[in-house]
Formats: sequence, structure tokens, C-alpha cells
Amino acid sequence: MITQYKIKLNKAINLKICFMKIKIELYGASKDFSSENIIELNLKNNSHIKDLRNELIEFINKKHNGNKNYCQIVKSSAFCSEDNNIVHDDYLISKEQKIAIIPPIAGG
Repeated sequence: MITQYKIKLNKAINLKICFMKIKIELYGASKDFSSENIIELNLKNNSHIKDLRNELIEFINKKHNGNKNYCQIVKSSAFCSEDNNIVHDDYLISKEQKIAIIPPIAGG
């Protein structure tokens, strides 16, 4: 379900921001990020993997007091799309979906 928020800036401007719910499947060292095997984050429509990466770091900052090891895992991890392709930071996320985080093994 896409979530919509209306922000009223003043009488003349109405700004509608739409969000997608992205489920991040956790593998390897990233399983320490949550007691679940999945984290759900809201991203603005038409975001990229780099935006997802930044939101995940924000999640770590809030839930794990900015754990530097966890942040480094996110920065050095690959991401995998729903159709099992490794995707890069410029990959467009255009719909709600599951995306896996694949941390490096044995130090990268």
C-alpha cells in the first residue's frame, strides 16, 4: 500500500508526497539489525538504492545508537532486487517490494 501525505506549506501551495513500503530482507551480519529477519522502511516514490541505504543507516542511528560496525556493513553491502539481481546505488525502486541486503563475507 502506498502511503500519501499532504503537507500544507501555505494557502497557495499543497505538496503531496507519496511513500512506498520497502521490506529489507536481512542476511549474514545484517541479521543483527533486527530480531526479525526483515526491516520495513518507508521510502519516497521513485527512490534509488542509495536512498534505501541512507534510510537504513538512519534506522541504525535510531535503533542502535549509530553503531559504527552496523553502519559500515550497510555502506559495504550489496543489494539484491526481488528478481534476484544484484542492483547498484542508481537502481530505481519504482514499486513496493522486497530488497535483500547482502553483506560482505569475511571482511569483503
